[in-house]
Amino acid sequence: MVLNHLMGLYTHPKQEWQTIEQNHEALKSCLSHLLLIALIPSICSYIAAVHIGWNPGAGEPLFLTAQSGFFMCAGMYCSLVFGVFALAYLAYWMGQTFDAHPDFTQCLELASYTATPLFMVGLAALYPELWFIMVIGLIGLSYSVYLLYTGVPIIMNIPEEKGFIYASSVVTAGLVLLVALMAGSVILWSMGLGPILQ
Repeated sequence: MVLNHLMGLYTHPKQEWQTIEQNHEALKSCLSHLLLIALIPSICSYIAAVHIGWNPGAGEPLFLTAQSGFFMCAGMYCSLVFGVFALAYLAYWMGQTFDAHPDFTQCLELASYTATPLFMVGLAALYPELWFIMVIGLIGLSYSVYLLYTGVPIIMNIPEEKGFIYASSVVTAGLVLLVALMAGSVILWSMGLGPILQ
C-alpha cells in the first residue's frame, strides 16, 4: 500500500526500518510512494508562488505567472524524483565497498523513505516566509539524515560501524548531487528559463 510506512518512520523509525527490511516491497510500490510524496513540495510551491506570494523579507510579496509557476514546479518535481533515483544508484554502487549486496529496489526504498521528511517540508511552503521555510527545512533535513543513519545498517544488513561510514558516504554523495542540481538550475535560468513575475 502506498505510504504505508509513513507514520512508522516518524513514530518508531528503527522498528519501521526492520519492517521494511523484512517485507521488501515491489519496485512498483516503492516508486508509487516516491512519485506521490514528491508531489507535496511541488504542488505546495505552486500554490505559494502563484496564489499566496513569496515574501522575500522586505517589500511586497512576489507572485509568479501561472504558466511560469507550473513550469518551475514541474521542473522541481522532475528534479526531486531524479535526485532520489540518483541517490539510490549511488547507494547501490557504493554497496560493494562496504560488503553490502543490496539490489536496486532496496536502495530505492532507502532513498525514498529517507527523503520523505524532506519532501514533507514542502507543506511549509503554504506559509511562504523565508525564515519559516528555513527553520522547517532544517528540521526536515536533520530528520532525513537521522533516518539514513538508522536505516542503512538495517536495509543493507551490515554492522552499525560500517553502516555509519556507508551513510556518511551517501550523505556526501547527496550533497554533491544537490550542488549539481542547483548548478543545473542556475544554467537553465541563465538561458532564459527562469521564473516570470506577475
